[in-house]
Amino acid sequence: MPKPLALDFDPIARAEAHWTERWGSAPAMPAITSVMRAHQILLGRVDAVVKPYGLTFARYEALVLLTFSRTGELSLSKIGERLMVHPTSVTNTVDRLERAGLVARRPNPLDGRGVLASITDRGREVVEQATRELMAMDFGLEGYSEEQCRKIVEVLLPLRVAAGDFQG
Repeated sequence: MPKPLALDFDPIARAEAHWTERWGSAPAMPAITSVMRAHQILLGRVDAVVKPYGLTFARYEALVLLTFSRTGELSLSKIGERLMVHPTSVTNTVDRLERAGLVARRPNPLDGRGVLASITDRGREVVEQATRELMAMDFGLEGYSEEQCRKIVEVLLPLRVAAGDFQG
């Protein structure tokens, strides 16, 4: 995990003060900066847990998605759709998982050009172990109550709907 900044002031609050002085009030500026910093912090915490398993959070998410599928396998296009990432990212993720022996590829019998990614027994073991550790540290949100976690989801929901993630 990255070393804490341990500053004696809040740099986002200071940036907001400078911003307001120069351009006027813009509550969205400290909000987006806070969200982006939270992303950095959380990704660092989660990646520190999954790294010993040879994973990144993106690879972990792909393994979890495969465990959620009825057959333990999905097309690469379906993985990209569900994880909301570009096809190139899916290919890279599956390539790395395959090299690690956590996923196997096979032709999609329903689509002559398509490929299915199938989670291996080793992949299932790894995802179970990593999940136990992530849940033990509340995915990096251990400072928040269950109600606060649900509120975070609620607050971010309109942004996701407006971005077209799903019909709200």
